[in-house]
Amino acid sequence: MQVVLLLGGGIVAGTLFMRIGLGTVLGYLFAGILMGPMFGLIGEGKEILHIGELGVVFLLFIIGLELKASRLWSMRRQIFGLGLTQVMLTGLALTGIAILFGMNWQAGAVVGFGLALSSTAFGLQLLEEAGETNTRHGQSAFSILLFQDLAVVPLLAAIPFLAPFSEGSGVDFERIALSVGAIVALLVVGKYLLNPLFRIMATSGAREVMLGAALFVVLGSAMLMEAAGFSMAMGAFIAGVLLAESSYRHELEANIEPFRGLLLGLFFIAVGLSLDLSVIKDNWLLILALTPALMIVKAALIYLFSRAFGETHATAVRVSGLLAQSGEFGFVLFTAAAASLIFPRETSSLLIAIVTLSMALTPLATWLGRRIVIEHTEEEELEEDFEGAGSAVLMIGFSRFGQMAAQVLLSSGIDVTIIDSSAERIRNASKFGFRIYFGSGLRKDVLEAAGIRKAKLVAVCTNKRETTDRVVDLIRSEFPNVSLYVRAYDRAHALSLRARGVDFEMRETVESALAFGAATLEAFGIEEELADRIVEDVRRRDQARLKLQEAEGFYAGNDMVTTRVVTPEPLVKPRPSLQAIEKSADENGETSPIDEGPPRKRRRGRPFAGRRRNFDKVQSR
Repeated sequence: MQVVLLLGGGIVAGTLFMRIGLGTVLGYLFAGILMGPMFGLIGEGKEILHIGELGVVFLLFIIGLELKASRLWSMRRQIFGLGLTQVMLTGLALTGIAILFGMNWQAGAVVGFGLALSSTAFGLQLLEEAGETNTRHGQSAFSILLFQDLAVVPLLAAIPFLAPFSEGSGVDFERIALSVGAIVALLVVGKYLLNPLFRIMATSGAREVMLGAALFVVLGSAMLMEAAGFSMAMGAFIAGVLLAESSYRHELEANIEPFRGLLLGLFFIAVGLSLDLSVIKDNWLLILALTPALMIVKAALIYLFSRAFGETHATAVRVSGLLAQSGEFGFVLFTAAAASLIFPRETSSLLIAIVTLSMALTPLATWLGRRIVIEHTEEEELEEDFEGAGSAVLMIGFSRFGQMAAQVLLSSGIDVTIIDSSAERIRNASKFGFRIYFGSGLRKDVLEAAGIRKAKLVAVCTNKRETTDRVVDLIRSEFPNVSLYVRAYDRAHALSLRARGVDFEMRETVESALAFGAATLEAFGIEEELADRIVEDVRRRDQARLKLQEAEGFYAGNDMVTTRVVTPEPLVKPRPSLQAIEKSADENGETSPIDEGPPRKRRRGRPFAGRRRNFDKVQSR
């Protein structure tokens, strides 16, 4: 019966809160409060909380799968710089405040460092729901949370030394050796044994075997780390990182994902179930005063530390709003401290209530952080991995213009390497099989990694004029021998690109506008061949005007622009035939301004050919 209530309450609350924009986390928490402390439908929440913690374990495993060891190493400054600074200085500041409230330094240290830890489950779930895991502020928040998970181990180890009348002095070298040995064993097994084992199991063709193997890896690594004194989440994370290079990574993620979602939801419900409303009732004024004060102090400190480590104002605000709460590891620390008589159990219950309320307020704090910097949008960042890059054509930018151009090249059998700085665009393009890489065309190292020295031609198809100009200038300066074909924003931009010495430029709307005009002529009854030649005449005059502007300035050739109905007017008589117009012109000994030779066959659905270059010449360079 309790299982049905948990599932039903989670489904209803999660769906309702998601629909009103508050997120599933707050919905699960609210469901737990209703079913437990308020109406007593479910009695004990602590055992459910222990099961729900497996959701955090699975979440860290999936995050580890997305992080290769090389990328984790590149984040070392954030993890051991920003993360260490946040834990140490925030813990010391809160310890000082606790001592001011009358606690001794031992109790104050447990309270200060326990409250300094944020909620990994809440923070990562909110980032994932918003699709912000790979943004700059998402990566900074993850780095802090990862170091906090590491910090739990020495904090728990310090509790016996802080307990009154403790006779435990000295260092437990056996325990240290066990911890180091467990990490080494996990690294060795992950590097040398897991991939061969998964290969053997995959050949069996039994899906349930692969599912069982995935669960075994996650839970086995988590329990090994727990036995060594680390958190289970840390063990699962290490296992995920070790399998990030595996060819079975996607199958592992697909197998674990359903368990991760279900158990993480159960964890948030269990937090609500474990809330002691009697403690809140007796101390509600104190809790209501201390919880917002705690979150403000933490947010302010995290903001300052983030700025000190080079983050922008917007990133620092988002990180501080996301991590202003205290986390689930506080429950463990405060319970252990109460058991060691560092402070009374009533104090532990009060602290747990403050932690729980701060977790409940996290979606609100995150929303406020987002509203403060609403005008600032962050680009999602992916790993720059250029394995297999390098081909005849390097395309920079893959918006709608580049997508069509790439299809033309690929249809002719010409290989194309594409780079783009939009993670969402890369994910969407990858689903269709395009060979596309994450990277900025504004960086020389990215261009070299993408194979620009192998390319015979570079197609710059970026959206913004400023970005295009910077890419062109960089390539002309560093790679002068490569052919540059560039998408131009407008006429003035096309002229500036010609001045930069590009081999070919095309305004993004010219050919579509000409095709649109031709279709409009046909709607008025103009013969298809005649409409085609009228458009060709407009194109020819436009190109001639561009050459004149290139030589004499932007305002040259204004008389070449057709701004009124042409006289003599070819459309006075309804539906004149092409043969009649040509016959009349021959009899008068004149040539119509649109008579440029035999009519060419119109290719429907394809843009008209503009200024052309011989691609064979480009390939022979």
